[in-house]
Amino acid sequence: MKILVLGGTLNHEGAKDALKKLAAESEHEYFFANDELSDQQLAEIDILLGNATGILDRIFSLEKPQLKWIQAFSAGVDYFPLDQLAKRQILLSNVSGIHAEPIAETVLGMMLSHFRGIKDAVVQQQKNHWQPADFGYTVLSDKKLAVIGTGHIGTRIAELGQAFRMETVGVNHSGHPADGFNQTLPLSQMTEAVKDAAVIVNTLPLTDETRGLYDAEFFAALEAAPLFINIGRGPSVVTDDLVAALKAGQVSAAGLDVTAPEPLPEDSQLWQMDNVLITPHVSGLYQEYAQDVIKIFKENLQQYEVDGTLVRNEVDLKKGY
Repeated sequence: MKILVLGGTLNHEGAKDALKKLAAESEHEYFFANDELSDQQLAEIDILLGNATGILDRIFSLEKPQLKWIQAFSAGVDYFPLDQLAKRQILLSNVSGIHAEPIAETVLGMMLSHFRGIKDAVVQQQKNHWQPADFGYTVLSDKKLAVIGTGHIGTRIAELGQAFRMETVGVNHSGHPADGFNQTLPLSQMTEAVKDAAVIVNTLPLTDETRGLYDAEFFAALEAAPLFINIGRGPSVVTDDLVAALKAGQVSAAGLDVTAPEPLPEDSQLWQMDNVLITPHVSGLYQEYAQDVIKIFKENLQQYEVDGTLVRNEVDLKKGY
């Protein structure tokens, strides 16, 4: 089989060496993003590993492309043309699960930064000021943590929350029980789950159902002026409504690893808000990322060689995850 390896989102330490090793140890023919491929060569590609702007459009424009499977480097796949993939019967798999630990630790860091005054201390240090924060320091213990989405990432966030003796409430489609949560509720009861929460964390993928989920109506229903954290997808939040909620005190603070749009424009009000912590979509990164992605790909490739199916993380193209 012919496999095209694309850079995409796999810009991690050791990625190039790991990918070269993968190709060297395989009996399949590998091509790389910096190779200048003709239309004929692209048409003969069976598998894409990763993504790059324009490559799929170019492949789809060819008369008889052989592409049958794409292995994404990310958990979210909203940037792929899912309808087109379904129509062409192209399999898609992601790397869901490998981000749980780094993202959960990032969320914990955002919570501690807010409630323990760490963000404010960094600001004061830059000014050479020995000055406590002008709000009451508090602890995570006994606070309510509402996590929207109880998959790998949401579960790990809840587990770390429980380690700090937080009350954990999860929201998923059906309200089914999930590890790490004291209680779970269906998405239809999300308002009830979050209205008195001290911390709300969005972990949901971007779908038609979750786009714009956190809007003015959502923020207006909040009763405890929570810390709102988004490590899911930026467009799940209506950015202008979040800014308004922060100004109105409906939300006390925000921790944003993802934004809409992304990158966040330089003139966005969020940059200048003292109660907002922004990280540039890095919460899922860690040193062994590339190796863990390749491990999933190799397991899937082994199964695909047998019967054309995938053993791990196949995406439901209708649901988008």
